[in-house]
Amino acid sequence: MQLRRIIISEIHDSHVVVLQELNGERSFLIQIGIFEATSIDNRVKKKESPRPLTHDLIVGIIDQMGGELDSIIISDLREHTYYAKLRVRKEGEILEVDCRPSDAIAIALTADVPIYVEEDVLEACEEAL
Repeated sequence: MQLRRIIISEIHDSHVVVLQELNGERSFLIQIGIFEATSIDNRVKKKESPRPLTHDLIVGIIDQMGGELDSIIISDLREHTYYAKLRVRKEGEILEVDCRPSDAIAIALTADVPIYVEEDVLEACEEAL
């Protein structure tokens, strides 16, 4: 998947990221908070911060502890809430760490790693339309 769009509303408390298949037609949106939307927007615009922000910190910790961020995955959709995991490669193993999708997307953009979505999550999004 790729980040297709970020919608930051100046009027409402509803901010959205849209993910779309790289080689396909399917896409879906996730509502996120203003801080997460701003962070993702800054990553897309390549805005530098004088000090590491939270997502930079997480990528740095993974690196300093001998791991490598492999990818992120939007893994589940339960009761209108998306779930995500950071997939960290360490010593030949993949460790999965639970996180919010908005954080996972910002971290994926920071580390330039792939964004995946479980097939059943995509199917559930299509059914909801």
